Amino acid sequence: MISREIRVLVVDDTALYRTVLSDILAKIPDVEVVGTANNGRIALDKIDQLKPDLLTLDLEMPEMDGLATLRELQRLKLDVAVVMVSAHTSEGAAVTIKALEGGAFDFITKPGSTSLEQNRESLLRQLRPVIQNVSTRKLLRSPLSRAQAPSAPRQATSARPAAAAMEAKKKSGISPAAQRPRIVSAAPGGRIAIVVIGVSTGGPNALAEVLPKLPRDFRVPVVIVQHMPPVFTKALADSLNQKSVLNVIEARDEEQLQPGNVYLAPGAKQMKVVKKAAGEFLQLTDDPPENHCRPSVDYLFRSVASVYGNRALGVIMTGMGSDGVKGLQLMKQQGAQVIAQDQASCVVFGMPMEAIKAGVTDVVVPLAQITLEITHRVN
Repeated sequence: MISREIRVLVVDDTALYRTVLSDILAKIPDVEVVGTANNGRIALDKIDQLKPDLLTLDLEMPEMDGLATLRELQRLKLDVAVVMVSAHTSEGAAVTIKALEGGAFDFITKPGSTSLEQNRESLLRQLRPVIQNVSTRKLLRSPLSRAQAPSAPRQATSARPAAAAMEAKKKSGISPAAQRPRIVSAAPGGRIAIVVIGVSTGGPNALAEVLPKLPRDFRVPVVIVQHMPPVFTKALADSLNQKSVLNVIEARDEEQLQPGNVYLAPGAKQMKVVKKAAGEFLQLTDDPPENHCRPSVDYLFRSVASVYGNRALGVIMTGMGSDGVKGLQLMKQQGAQVIAQDQASCVVFGMPMEAIKAGVTDVVVPLAQITLEITHRVN
């Protein structure tokens, strides 16, 4: 039986923060704080002994800081989820984005209130979904769950000794047929005029894989919702822009969409596409969160369905929850095409899984093949 308990190692050079984080984590059901460390080197020494599922990792520490620790974890191929604890500043955001692109699972920000109680509430509010995501990751990486994963891209799932595999498939809620990568022909009469991407946990690393591979002569705009707070979306756009031949920017209100530009929704704003006489424009609003998210993938995709119809290509990638599925259903009703990232390459197989279960995906491919699939369909 798979243990639901999440074992956490808290790594921070400040004794107060180690205590505060440990106390808050202890209040979350199915969480056990198995140890603390005041720098990365000590944390690495403790991992083999304590076998944590999750590290909370401060960025600024003596002897071995957060980024150096993360690089060493990647080099040693240690299977532990790393959540960065970041300052909510432009400098802290830039370093956090480097960590996320380097394989960190997620991040939380250190609150800046003068009230200790408000700071505790902020940390608890941020940590709860992280723990849920890590728990989902642990479940999906279990041997039983791995038995349900699709085989090689574009091939039917191979036959298996049925009992364990079929039981896992039933628990996932996805039918065996829906799990198989599928190819369909392009929607009739709808030459792609926009690519829209929805992504959450694991997104910075995934986008750093997809966007730099898009060619310089890419002929349509790309519009992205990545679940992320303000400051961090700007840092992510800047980082992706440095890696890409296309122009990657944080979106601005009333900005006209241009071919070959990549627009990232700013944190704490909803973003939609609107049609005007001069062309298609982005609008940023303070409309309420959807699926507890602002920016929301559904909010963007709904507008794309209305403006672009069957000339849109939707891409749903790694992330927890179901944000994007309702928007994809509307896009699909208008004849749009949809690509989903496969389970094996997702950090959290939530948003793509829900799209597959809803039957709105045309093809399911690994992360490494998403750019190829996009360029094939756009061309």
